[in-house]
Amino acid sequence: MSKVRVGIIGAGSWAASNHIPVLKERDDVELVVACRKGEEPLALLKEQFGFEYVTEDYKSALDHDLDAVVIASPSGFHFEHAKAALESGANVLCEKPFTIDPDDAWELDHLAKNLNREILLSFGWHYRPIGVLAKKLMEEYGVGNIQHVMVAMGSATRELLKATGDYEGAAADFMPDWDTWTDPRLSGGGYAPAQLSHAMGLALWLTNDRASQVFAFMNNEDARVDLHDAISIRYVSGATGTLSGASTPSAANAVEEEDAPWSRHQLQVRIYGDEGQLIADLERDFLWIFREDGMDEKVNLPDHAGLYLCDGPPSTLVDLTVGNDAVNRSPADLGARTVEVISAAYESASSGLPVSAFEK
Repeated sequence: MSKVRVGIIGAGSWAASNHIPVLKERDDVELVVACRKGEEPLALLKEQFGFEYVTEDYKSALDHDLDAVVIASPSGFHFEHAKAALESGANVLCEKPFTIDPDDAWELDHLAKNLNREILLSFGWHYRPIGVLAKKLMEEYGVGNIQHVMVAMGSATRELLKATGDYEGAAADFMPDWDTWTDPRLSGGGYAPAQLSHAMGLALWLTNDRASQVFAFMNNEDARVDLHDAISIRYVSGATGTLSGASTPSAANAVEEEDAPWSRHQLQVRIYGDEGQLIADLERDFLWIFREDGMDEKVNLPDHAGLYLCDGPPSTLVDLTVGNDAVNRSPADLGARTVEVISAAYESASSGLPVSAFEK
């Protein structure tokens, strides 16, 4: 194909600040159609980015013979929109969380495989140097049988989740709709799907494991959705784990960089096995693997190796569509395993009991 014909369903603030600019920079992409609510923002999208068509109807958007579709609509619509895009013949990049219901996520995974289509999740860290190198270390050396996984995250989302402000990186001309983030029917919840889906997705990518049982406490303070989460996990492998998340004020950042587009997320993933351990501190560009056989390597990382950027997923969507040599580092089955944890965590927090992440 001469150019990949791309459509955006849910062309809101994050799509306008990240996905669309990344795609527009490529010579092999044609921005065909943008879909969202509101005549004024649609006109602005057409003016700023040069879309050939704009529409409020996602079904009409898919009538334009698209090769690839970005799904950046509210999470509650991801299943409907992604399924329609796959059935139209397109490859799909879906924002996280993949879906709200794990069964919907697995259905999309199976549908894509049956249709020989690609689904990528918008897990940007998997394509950053620290994510790529951590995965390589786990594949080439590993830590033996994984026994425990610790994941801790804090990020500047308190104003957004309390519906008093936005987030760093939001497009100035397309401010986020608070209901997208704070109405559980649309968002699936608060901090857990908004941010911990990133952290859990990275941990599951590195371990290639799956949660079997989840127990959770959540703290909403005075917000509609959870701001802080404490989650315990038993994995299929038998390993135990913790997943902890805190919604911080926007000014609360330990690492500031003048040439970075925004402050660092506070994120650590620690994987302990019977032969060694791997520690990835994305806030401080630190990656260390230690093995009892004598391997002890603190990886020399490039600058900004752990800074969250999300150019990898949309670029990989195009590369896979044109047949370039590219790796899908955020596949649909990973998205489904992540949704299982988030969904079970909400059920557990509500019931006060441990919950099975899936039915065996």
